[in-house]
Amino acid sequence: MILSSSIGRILALSSSLFALSSADTLVERTSFGNGNRISADMSSLPGWQLSGDGFTPEIMSDRIIMTPPYPGRKRGAMWALDPVSQSEWTVDFEFRVNGEDGPGGNIQLWYVKNGQVDVGSQDIYSVSRFDGLAITIDSSQGRGMVRGFLNDGTTDYRTHRNVDSLAFGHCEYFYRNLGRPSQIIIKQTMFSFEVLIDKRSCFHTKKVFLPVGNTFGITASSTGLSRLLRSLQAATAAPLRTSEAIKPSSRLVKEVTQTSRPPRDGLSGVQTQIKNIQDRLHTLSTSTERLLNDLALLSKKFDERNQELARNSANRDQVSSVDQRVMRLERMIERVQKDLAGKDYQRHFTKLEEALRHSHSGLLENLHDSSHRILSSAPRMGFFIFLVVALQLSLAGAYVFYKKRRANMPKKFL
Repeated sequence: MILSSSIGRILALSSSLFALSSADTLVERTSFGNGNRISADMSSLPGWQLSGDGFTPEIMSDRIIMTPPYPGRKRGAMWALDPVSQSEWTVDFEFRVNGEDGPGGNIQLWYVKNGQVDVGSQDIYSVSRFDGLAITIDSSQGRGMVRGFLNDGTTDYRTHRNVDSLAFGHCEYFYRNLGRPSQIIIKQTMFSFEVLIDKRSCFHTKKVFLPVGNTFGITASSTGLSRLLRSLQAATAAPLRTSEAIKPSSRLVKEVTQTSRPPRDGLSGVQTQIKNIQDRLHTLSTSTERLLNDLALLSKKFDERNQELARNSANRDQVSSVDQRVMRLERMIERVQKDLAGKDYQRHFTKLEEALRHSHSGLLENLHDSSHRILSSAPRMGFFIFLVVALQLSLAGAYVFYKKRRANMPKKFL
């Protein structure tokens, strides 16, 4: 699962990726931002529930606005609908903050049970009882701090006199105006729990192990100051239960722009006007970004359409060639029809019939003469037959004469 949050008016998850993965495979129900668009219809986020106090997070094509760009105490929240079933996981994200230091406004990354009911859109100072973990990034006593809080559901943070003393781990970290992204890694294994800043250990312990079945969530709150945080990418990875290393699926990059708190001198009216102008500029910037995103989407669709038309150009040429051939055939048929309609072929047919009749009669006459000549030139068969019969009779008479003579000859007896 990916966690992203904002310290101020606007939390924009730009091209964000929020994912819970087993090994390096994202779980779609607890992931978003791993495609070209965060949401297909820009009205809902599959696997997540968005809510707020005074402002409902707004889904855009490549970001989610958690708090509005105008002054006021507003809260936004995002909660995963499905609980985590992995006991080991790693959250890896990057953020960037620009602006002057000032109190108020924070961001919480929650891993708690029944987060939507017990936490909702509250921050670490306004939540009552919760069961799980909260990682808070804010300014405490004028210094940037990253702190971890635990609760088993028995401590009421809202009524506690000193919430800061309940942190089980913390470290100072100057995260504003660095000119580069800051990286935070939250890692839980079977043997330890650790939070790293810029790949250096912020705090770790071997006494904390969070159970499975909790859900991840993000809450962001704003105060009178105008702050802007942009999340670019984030990922949570669950390792294989072997010696393989954990592979985070991506990173979370956040940008926060903060302005200084309103001065408490006689120039408060001028500062108020400046703040109003800044708020209007923020609104104009948001609208401009939306317009640019829409233009980019239209440009992409236009390019895809051009590619499709280019692929179909060959088919168009073939269709045009077939049309030309059909037109030539039509013209030829029209010419033949005109020739048939404009000329009288009856006389030619009569001549052809007479020629056929003469040819037929001449053929019959020639056939009769030829058969007569063949028969007249053939040898006489009667004489030939007479000779054959006479020869046979002669042979028969000679044989009879021979038999009689032999019978009359004297016989000699031994």
